[in-house]
Amino acid sequence: MARTSYNQSHKNKAGVFFLATLLLWMVSVLFEIVFNKRKELLWIAYGACFFQLANWVVRFAVSRDPLLVNTAVSLLHSTVTSVSVVLILVNQWVRNGSNGMFEHSQLVGGTWPWAYPALCFSCGYFAYDQWDMLHYRLYSGLIPSILVHHLLLLFCFTLALYRNITINYLILTLSCELHSIFLHVRKVRRMAGIRDAKSKIVMVEWILNWTMFVLARFASHVLITVKLIKDASKFEKGIELPLALFGMVGMNILNFFLGIDLFKAFRKEKTPSQMNNHHAE
Repeated sequence: MARTSYNQSHKNKAGVFFLATLLLWMVSVLFEIVFNKRKELLWIAYGACFFQLANWVVRFAVSRDPLLVNTAVSLLHSTVTSVSVVLILVNQWVRNGSNGMFEHSQLVGGTWPWAYPALCFSCGYFAYDQWDMLHYRLYSGLIPSILVHHLLLLFCFTLALYRNITINYLILTLSCELHSIFLHVRKVRRMAGIRDAKSKIVMVEWILNWTMFVLARFASHVLITVKLIKDASKFEKGIELPLALFGMVGMNILNFFLGIDLFKAFRKEKTPSQMNNHHAE
């Protein structure tokens, strides 16, 4: 009983802190839109409203379970963002070819068509999702990694959007949403009661999950970090390089722990199947 109260107390403290940071972020964005006439940032509000609307649709049409609703909307975001990133990259490739596409000047100072609205829209999702998880307490631990992840992204994304720099770099980081699709699919699949590790659906899902984790999340973020370090001398003096490195180091650390959690989940899901085989023998 005492342990439960202790955990609840820490959960409340974490909730208060992250809610306060979210409110400060909202005030900052509102100030930029209203007083600095940054109408292009309205895409952040469009994103937040779109995913909140999706939340209500799922809640009233499918289920009122907060975790299922949150996961379904997260799956929608990962799908929309993945498609957006692929279309932005393909469009740029078709229009101008690969020459100079990943040059420092393009990644830092340039903005590919639709990259800015796409980044704003995704930023709106992270704000919505942070609020939804805080409202329904869909997090655990003294320092919830998912809330830290969203806070880190909101901080880095909005600073880049305010200054209109490294937009293309951040679009590349969003390639990790290709992996997030399978994280959310796994959650939904387990909620639906499909847990047989020997079934073809589960096996294919795990193959795609690990493939996308390695390629779209782990490798892509490491390569972006290496590119930043390699081009460090090309950055002008200021906050751009420290901010970019801070964000990518944070993302790589979170990816490392996500990989550990994914391995534990994979091993846990395979264990019951193996135990059943031993019992059968």
